Amino acid sequence: MGLRETKKQQTRTAIADAALALFLEHGFDQVTVADVAQQAGVSTNTVFNYFSTKEDLFFDRQAEAEGHLAALVRDRTPGTCPIEVIRDDLLTALRQNEPMLGLHPGALRFWEVIHDSPALRAREREIGEHAEATLAAALAKRPPATVTGSGDTEPSIPALLAGAIAGTHRAALREIQRRIMSGEPPAPARDAVAAAARRAFDRLCLGLHPDATDQTP
Repeated sequence: MGLRETKKQQTRTAIADAALALFLEHGFDQVTVADVAQQAGVSTNTVFNYFSTKEDLFFDRQAEAEGHLAALVRDRTPGTCPIEVIRDDLLTALRQNEPMLGLHPGALRFWEVIHDSPALRAREREIGEHAEATLAAALAKRPPATVTGSGDTEPSIPALLAGAIAGTHRAALREIQRRIMSGEPPAPARDAVAAAARRAFDRLCLGLHPDATDQTP
């Protein structure tokens, strides 16, 4: 990355950090883009040069979130089940306390801000829908071996499979959120969700590969 791109990334990060601090302190709906610009020491136009909407300031990593599951499917080793790849990625993230999962101390306030804002809740749903659509496209290009070998070219199959996989993934993340917001400590919340997610994904995988042995506990 060149110097120009590095400076642009630094500016973008500084604006997003300033925005998040204000949102966490005052709530999303109470903060304006002008407030963010003042906090970051830039003009309002500069903010909009980096972020198309106010919601993008809060979900500043939405592009990464929307493309994550699809990237796992596209980049998987040939012959590998996409469900297993996504399952293992989630379980690894849980073991490593990946910050985006919301197991860190500041996650509770982050979720409270989303809960209190209809605009953020709507954007969160959009991110989930885009992630599912992107996953469906990846599955259409690189379908599971059982689908490829069945001779079934029904175009709805990737979309339906993506809905099942992405829905299970979203449900695991929502369960983390529910447990943390109810006051459960991060470690037991993580362990409980990891065990449940493993069972859920394994059952999806068994449905996709009915001849495999079900080793779900």
